[in-house]
Amino acid sequence: MSSDATTAGALLLCRADPATVAPAAQLLRESMLLTQAGPEWSALVPEGKPWLHGGEPVDTVLAGWAAALAVSSPWPVLALWWDAEHSGYTLASGFRRPVGYVWLANGTPAGEDEAMRTFAARLSLDPVLDMESLESLTRPDSEADARARLLGLLAVLTRAGLSLPAGLTPGESADRLRESARVQPGARHIEWSGWRDAVRAELDVVESGPAGPWLRGPRARRVALVQLAAGVPLTVWGLRRRGTGWAVAGALLVVQGALGLAYDRLRAWD
Repeated sequence: MSSDATTAGALLLCRADPATVAPAAQLLRESMLLTQAGPEWSALVPEGKPWLHGGEPVDTVLAGWAAALAVSSPWPVLALWWDAEHSGYTLASGFRRPVGYVWLANGTPAGEDEAMRTFAARLSLDPVLDMESLESLTRPDSEADARARLLGLLAVLTRAGLSLPAGLTPGESADRLRESARVQPGARHIEWSGWRDAVRAELDVVESGPAGPWLRGPRARRVALVQLAAGVPLTVWGLRRRGTGWAVAGALLVVQGALGLAYDRLRAWD
């Protein structure tokens, strides 16, 4: 076991509240602690250390987690990682190619400036003030080690609402991060509980959002009944007139209405 693996630490920062992040985090099938990290941010702290025994370094493990979370979610995911030799970040957003930057342990930049510009654009940071701060992190600085570089990155994100709880600091050991996350108010334990529970939790989040009334409840049922009432005669009329387009449109309305009613009934039984 290498010394850099044993000193490694990692954080996942999601630009969404914990209630929204929790269902998606279950899909990683990893035990994690989830806590608030600002009005619109959440922090995920791994309880295990898969980089110690999985054959992959911490940066590769975290990049995979970030990409998996971002693909299944509409919000960006920032992975921060560090070990004895270097530190860095990976930003994943949807299906776009992740971007990242690396600093050696002594703070020497080892990434491409374009990554910082993409980072700022995807997080909608200030193109002048924030970009100036980010560019300073890509220049040589004999007084800034890798930990200071990550702290500088987080300082920029505080202007975007990020506020990490006490103890969740780059450079800390994985054990220290875990213990700090456990004592945070409202912290919750995330673990894989099977596909059924994961899907149910995801549906609960969607239904509690703006689209909820259109998916389940009286409004959703009314919409489904209207679709059926319009779809059935439209389908019949299209078939009689040999109007394929009208028949297909009517059939789609019937299917949507039937699925809407079925979904509402199944969720009521769940």
